[in-house]
Amino acid sequence: MMGTLAAVLAGKKIKTFKDLFKATITGDIEDVEGVLKITRIHVHYNLKVPEEKRDEANEALGTYLSLCPGAQSVIGCIDITHELVMEDLPT
Repeated sequence: MMGTLAAVLAGKKIKTFKDLFKATITGDIEDVEGVLKITRIHVHYNLKVPEEKRDEANEALGTYLSLCPGAQSVIGCIDITHELVMEDLPT
């Protein structure tokens, strides 16, 4: 998922170098009828981005899941949520 979002951001000329773009992923595993299953995944992204690119970064967040093979493979089975926290990066 992080790689797909990075690709969409790159298409918008937003840099995602190691020191600019990070993700923390958490999830829930539950007993579903005697079988342990991953039921939820939450991805918390941090991105340092110039202020003038914030709208484009938010747009990327809103569209990348439809392009992500991993997410598309599990949507419907695992609840996926995400959030993007942005910090200012001088231009």
